[in-house]
Amino acid sequence: MVVYLVDASPKMFTPATNKEDEKDETHFHTIVNCITQSLKTQIIGRSYDEVAICFFNTKEKNNLQDLAGVYVYNVGDRDPLDRPTAKLIKDFSCIEDSFMSNIGSRYGITAGSRENTLYNALWVAQALLRKGSVKTVSKRILIFTNEDDPFGAITGAVKTDMIRTTIQRAKDAQDLGLSIELLPLSRPDEEFNMSRFYADLIGLDGDEITEYLPSAGEKLEEMTDQLRKRMMKKRRVKTLSFAITDDVCIEVNTYALTRPTTPGTITWLDSLSNIPLKTERSFICNDTGSLLQDPQMRFQMYNDMVVKFSVRELSEVKRVSSHHLRLLGFKPLDCLKDYHNLRPSTFIYPSDEHIFGSTRVFVALHSSMLRLGRFALAFYGNPTRPQLVALVAQEEVTSSAGQVESPGMHMIYLPYSDDIRYPEEVHVTSDDAPRATDEQIKKASNLLKRIDLKNFSVCQFANPG
Repeated sequence: MVVYLVDASPKMFTPATNKEDEKDETHFHTIVNCITQSLKTQIIGRSYDEVAICFFNTKEKNNLQDLAGVYVYNVGDRDPLDRPTAKLIKDFSCIEDSFMSNIGSRYGITAGSRENTLYNALWVAQALLRKGSVKTVSKRILIFTNEDDPFGAITGAVKTDMIRTTIQRAKDAQDLGLSIELLPLSRPDEEFNMSRFYADLIGLDGDEITEYLPSAGEKLEEMTDQLRKRMMKKRRVKTLSFAITDDVCIEVNTYALTRPTTPGTITWLDSLSNIPLKTERSFICNDTGSLLQDPQMRFQMYNDMVVKFSVRELSEVKRVSSHHLRLLGFKPLDCLKDYHNLRPSTFIYPSDEHIFGSTRVFVALHSSMLRLGRFALAFYGNPTRPQLVALVAQEEVTSSAGQVESPGMHMIYLPYSDDIRYPEEVHVTSDDAPRATDEQIKKASNLLKRIDLKNFSVCQFANPG
């Protein structure tokens, strides 16, 4: 659940840049465009997310608490905090045309006034985020503004009191599990100064203050330019028992990372009633034509003898390991080639849910593999589909924006011998070998250049965490 808190003071409607060759766009236009793109992405990627759009420092007011200077924007029969709809996105993208006439802009915190619109906005946002448990729902308040000192117009004890109550309101919201983020915009003549007020509001100190502005700029770009992709919820695909030795077995969860989108399964329908058809298999006696039960015995001809097997004996013959995942040994990382990775890998992370101590064993194995530059060779699968896999340890990578790569292991499915085709050696002289002309080489080069995805990075796909 996200509440977008957008500053609507007159300073937000000043040009965002003083360069003559660039478009005369305002900070307000930038934020409207940013939120519009983010809502479009949410409908495609995370359709269950709920959003609310709230303006502060406005002439008109529209909120359940009837607080001055705060306008909760909404359309139709939609709740103030609800899933984004096509009508919301369409109307909000055109809000600049009618904003001044319908909602209006004003300096909310002025000298001689006790009205604190930023305090009111935080109160309204907190009230909007009341529904839903903090344990199961992520709740965020995003503040967009280019004013680094909202209380600059007033002085003395009144200013001190307003700053204290506003920061306390923010701390109360954070204590309830609400995350408050600031996306600041620097004006052409001066850079946004976090130390004046907002560092205390969102709880930054020391080096965090200097690192915050660049990371906030990256977040704004990501909201506007991120890929529109269907995102799956973070959920475990399967829980596996991982046998390290005969005596040590731990529990791990597997997670699916980026996967290709495939068409859904075909459902056969009855041509008359349109009811889905159900497939059933029956055994028919070759001599009498009567229906038989599923046979309990199988047989194999060997030296003109009929050797009978029970179904249970057959499954035991096929069984390679009693566990889902069985460690076989270790190899240097340079033994693992790029062409061994035939299908998307699976991410592995430990779990102490049923086997206590799994995380401790996993961490010891993980750190040793990183230190020695080894990958683990393991058996994975069931009797019907046995497979060798490579477990490659991934080190945690963090940045100012948070965790980029989580620690764990990638399970890479190794190919069977039939999957690897070695190119045959062709013994031909240089004269017999066909050669492309310069024009063909040029055309092929141009084709490859055109199919290149510019400004694309795999990092644009969000981390599963």
